[in-house]
Amino acid sequence: MNALKRSNDRKVTNKVSQNGKKSLIKNTFGLPSGKIFSCPGQTSICESVCYAGKLEKIYKGVSSVLLHNWNLLQSCSTEDEIVELLDSMIQDFRQDCIKYNAKPYFRIHWDGDFYDMRYTRAWNRVIRMNASVHFWVYTRSWFAIPELVNIPNLSLYFSTDSENFKMAVSLKNIYGVKLAYLADNFHKGESEFHMIQDKRPTRCPENNGRIPLISQNGSACGLCGACIYNRNDILFSASKK
Repeated sequence: MNALKRSNDRKVTNKVSQNGKKSLIKNTFGLPSGKIFSCPGQTSICESVCYAGKLEKIYKGVSSVLLHNWNLLQSCSTEDEIVELLDSMIQDFRQDCIKYNAKPYFRIHWDGDFYDMRYTRAWNRVIRMNASVHFWVYTRSWFAIPELVNIPNLSLYFSTDSENFKMAVSLKNIYGVKLAYLADNFHKGESEFHMIQDKRPTRCPENNGRIPLISQNGSACGLCGACIYNRNDILFSASKK
């Protein structure tokens, strides 16, 4: 099977089932997590709370899909081959959006990250080739920021915590990239973020229990839209408090 596999994610899906419990469109893509695979910018903090990495260990089917994607990409000898794989996946996604009359927004990396520059450049090309699709991504791969910043149909976030905080400030000052900040709790996170700027980040409403993960009204990310459309810096709490 020489095709990349998309994943269902109830939190981010762009089309929910009639009963509001399932994702009908696979609108995200993942790779295996960890420094030995696709996460060169992993910190000990994100490793300790990584829900995606935990799912890999619990569900063999999830791990199988992610490893399939990883091995297929690693078999590519050129950037053009990677572009072909990624674009084919996005074309299938676009057809699903037409079928279900759904807004075409796609999350890059529900698990994993940009693992090198060739792969990052390939995504740059694919995003620009699909201007009718709105993409969003959180990354800890510092080298990806200058390559992906200011693409009109991409909402880009540098994922940060106390370990890579200085790097995050530097990237924000140089490139204006928005941050997705992970703190122990929301209050502490807002205090730490105040060291960067006066404007407060947006608390993830699903993370703090304001909206459900999924409902008949839609997915949490679809209903909020803050991350999808790059409205503000985002704050997540490891304790959800």
